[in-house]
Amino acid sequence: MEKYFIVVPCYNEEEVLPETFRRLGGCLAGLVERGYASPDSRVLFVNDGSTDATWRLICEANARDGRFAGLCLDRNRGHQTALTEGLMCARDKRAVSVSIDADLQDDVGAIEKMAAKHAAGAHIVCGVRVSRQTDTFFKRNTARAYYKLMRLLGSSLIYDHADFRLMDPEALDALALFHGDDLFLRGLITRLGFECETVSYDRAERFAGESKYTLRKMLKLAMRGFASGRSRPMGLARKPYEHTKELVGL
Repeated sequence: MEKYFIVVPCYNEEEVLPETFRRLGGCLAGLVERGYASPDSRVLFVNDGSTDATWRLICEANARDGRFAGLCLDRNRGHQTALTEGLMCARDKRAVSVSIDADLQDDVGAIEKMAAKHAAGAHIVCGVRVSRQTDTFFKRNTARAYYKLMRLLGSSLIYDHADFRLMDPEALDALALFHGDDLFLRGLITRLGFECETVSYDRAERFAGESKYTLRKMLKLAMRGFASGRSRPMGLARKPYEHTKELVGL
């Protein structure tokens, strides 16, 4: 059995975290029970400079249950950097990573389907939304326009895939060759040399709290998408824990 790290970037998620602990803890237990994940697997929460009780709740969860681990970044660095930091931690531990947001809009039940595809030989498995009915009218239509524009510019983005995905250690090794902060991960995974398989799922309403993606952040993410097409791999892999201030459970 392989070690799994479910990687969860967090920014001011105190309202949703108790339910996130419950659901992802149950998911991890199921992966172990079905023989996909080894007993030393973890749910890794990455605190991206939260100003609420997020880090305290992560530490308390670890004290109750050693399957919950945490990285605390030195300051708020943005969702993609927080996620990358968690993925590089998984790579350092030679673990299969599954990245998912803390808000529980992505279907936790789809993780087992991803693990089954990995067991059958897939290096990367991407969660793809069946529809965008839970999005606002503005977000739904700007997302469609964004994907169309990126494709016109030659990007190989997977339509309706964000950052809900499985990557095994070999894929993480390839990702580690791309350096820099705030990488546009969904624009890089199709360039790593592995076929990207998919799992479809229904996206739910946010369980609690508010979306952290303001219009300004969405525009910034779009700019990163344009830049990602020009990124080139380096000769040496990036080091893990570049921005980590504190660790628990690792």
